[in-house]
Amino acid sequence: MKLRFLGSAVITVALFIPLAFSKPAAAQVAVIDVKNLAETTLQAARALQQINNQIQALQNQATMLQNMGRNLTSLNFSSLSGITNDLTQIGNLMNRSQGITFDVQSVDLAFTQQYPQAYGAGTPMQQLLNDAQTRWQNAHSAFQLTMLVQSQIAQTVQADTGKISDLVNSSQGAVGSLQAQQAANQLLALSIKQQLQVQTLMAAQGRAEALKDANEAEAELEGQAALQTFLGSSNAYTPQ
Repeated sequence: MKLRFLGSAVITVALFIPLAFSKPAAAQVAVIDVKNLAETTLQAARALQQINNQIQALQNQATMLQNMGRNLTSLNFSSLSGITNDLTQIGNLMNRSQGITFDVQSVDLAFTQQYPQAYGAGTPMQQLLNDAQTRWQNAHSAFQLTMLVQSQIAQTVQADTGKISDLVNSSQGAVGSLQAQQAANQLLALSIKQQLQVQTLMAAQGRAEALKDANEAEAELEGQAALQTFLGSSNAYTPQ
């Protein structure tokens, strides 16, 4: 009886010892939640994509601001003062016109006094000479003014060549729309200036030609008056 109990105890101890000093099999193998890992990875990818989108948006805004800065950059070249100065000089030449000036009232009064439609009988010869001298001076002054205006325009045309070159280069090298527009505006102003110069020259030439024609017509009338003054009211001499 005693031996049977001892044997049972040994068997029990032998079976207990391995169980006591060994870890459970479930604790030795790591359990991975595949579904949870996939969701976590997907969330991280989405967050990374959002960060990339934000970075791209900031880069786009920076590029837009740079472009706006270029488009608002002013052109560091202006030909306006030269254009204005040229037109002012031509205007001053036109204002120097003598005799009959470019003024409506002045022209009307001068023609009434210096270019009469008829001379009365017995007009003194000295008055005819004085009027003829005045008209000659008017014509001389008009042609002189025309040549001065032509010379001034010829000088400005040479200067305009350099201005056009500078403006075209500025337009082609513009970093933004504002610079290009400002260069285009100055080119347009230069073109308008040249048109005004041509119109001014045409006005000076037209004035000179008009005074020349008026002087010739008046000379014919004056010649008739001089002849009438010379003959007087008596009949021409006839031999007896």
